[in-house]
Amino acid sequence: MTYDEVLENARKVMAPKCRVCKECNGVACRGEIPGLGGRGDGRSFTVCRDFFKSVKIEMDTVHEEFEPDLSVEMFGKKFDVPFFAAPIGGMSFNYTNFMTEEEYSEAIVNGCREAGTLPWTGDGPKDDYFSSTLPYIKAAGGVAISTMKPWTKEKVMKQIEMLKETGAIGWSMDIDSAAHQNLKLMGKPVETKTVEQLREFAQAAGIPFVVKGIMTAKAALKCKEAGAYGIVVSSHGGRVMEDNPCPASLVEEIRTACGNNFKIIVDGGIRTGGDVFKCIALGADAVLIGRPFSVAAHGGRAEGVKLYIQKIKEELREIMIMSDCRSISEIIRNKIRF
Repeated sequence: MTYDEVLENARKVMAPKCRVCKECNGVACRGEIPGLGGRGDGRSFTVCRDFFKSVKIEMDTVHEEFEPDLSVEMFGKKFDVPFFAAPIGGMSFNYTNFMTEEEYSEAIVNGCREAGTLPWTGDGPKDDYFSSTLPYIKAAGGVAISTMKPWTKEKVMKQIEMLKETGAIGWSMDIDSAAHQNLKLMGKPVETKTVEQLREFAQAAGIPFVVKGIMTAKAALKCKEAGAYGIVVSSHGGRVMEDNPCPASLVEEIRTACGNNFKIIVDGGIRTGGDVFKCIALGADAVLIGRPFSVAAHGGRAEGVKLYIQKIKEELREIMIMSDCRSISEIIRNKIRF
């Protein structure tokens, strides 16, 4: 199977929810919620692609031959690449129900594990969206990050106890779902969280905790105060508010505020190895990629996921050679310009 075949397969089984566009930029699917589009006119999604196009990479090929090291260490583990699969759930709700929650989890967890990167699993309005991911996390030796919605305290604590049985190396909560239109329409008990509540959840789980959906330095510092391992700078794929900026555009200021002893991951419109490079140069430790991973899973299951990872890995590798970066730590701010 080739990656082009993966895309062709996905185009057939994901229609009409996803067109598998040549450029995944949120234009064709804008406003389609449930579905894959950004909220309203979709501008919180489309602005991400505009941002990445405005950032350019410095080329420097006057150097000795070398093979770049793309690996990163996070959550006490070493991964071959600095990009991970973002948490996605709701195959029957947002997608075409071609894949069950279990099938999607299996494809993402196994594909990422075999390709040397880290899968993040999702949650959603039905209880089995979360529970269906757990057997695959456990089978992978816990090398996955489970994501929960900002449910009421009682439900979060119940899910934490379920997660402990998998041996997961970390977990996250996408707190920007507290006002998510889909969940509100279904009457699900999601709510905003205080610093004290986040601290209580982090301590109860006893494993690294990442808060997803942070879009300001002020909020990032609150998460750091709560004892979080790190954050994901994220606008939830542009699906919860129309007027968010591109998350990557905020990384530099958040890194300055939080310092280097705090993990910063970013998502939102990241589509190429070049986009990964730009995020790291701005101060991110790693990135999450969402919709393209769902396309890869639908088009080729675990094998499709592996092919997509290899594609982005090779793009990043080539750029690191072309910019004289021998390791991820050498991808710094002076390697890019606006």
